Amino acid sequence: MARGWESKAVESQMDDAAAHTSIRHEQHLSNEERLRRARHNNFVLSRTRVLFELEACSNPRFRAQLESELAFLDAEIRKLEADV
Repeated sequence: MARGWESKAVESQMDDAAAHTSIRHEQHLSNEERLRRARHNNFVLSRTRVLFELEACSNPRFRAQLESELAFLDAEIRKLEADV
């Protein structure tokens, strides 16, 4: 039992170290790059929401609206990824 606890503690320390390295890397980014990453993350989250709503949608008009929104989000994500 103690052995399992120890391995979880080591795993937690490794995760903390990786997160700390990631935060340190984020500090070296320019404000423009931070904003671009934030926009990209927002678009990806919105795309996930739209896909979830599309799965449950049965209204043809609302479905068309969601598909249009999905196409817009995909285009914006591609633009941001092309700028890298």
